[in-house]
Amino acid sequence: MVALTPEMQELFKATKHFAFATASKDGEPNVVPIGMAIMMDPETIWIGDQFFKRTLANVKENPRVALLVWTSGAPGCLKLKGDVTLVQKGPDYERMYRMVKERKPNLECKGLLIMKVTEVYDCRSGPDAGKRLL
Repeated sequence: MVALTPEMQELFKATKHFAFATASKDGEPNVVPIGMAIMMDPETIWIGDQFFKRTLANVKENPRVALLVWTSGAPGCLKLKGDVTLVQKGPDYERMYRMVKERKPNLECKGLLIMKVTEVYDCRSGPDAGKRLL
């Protein structure tokens, strides 16, 4: 695992929507827009499952994921890679369920993906595009 730097954490906090990428065990890619990604600590991102279909099937087969962190209101663009664990009951799931309800009362959280960040890359255009940062 790696820990996001304070600057990376600020960019994450400024981001409202993320691109979340998964792949099947055979490598078939899938990417979806998400809004319910919460940094619990510099190494851990919680992602709520409200609508996942192919995403959920993919993480059950292949727990490696990528999350794009980017906003036009702040400089920078990060690609976070990591491993996820699916949680559908217990205190962590219940906590995420409440967080989803607080943000969007009409949504039902069906599960929680706990992402442990393993790699961070620069995804801005320019000479450092694709450079591993952590």
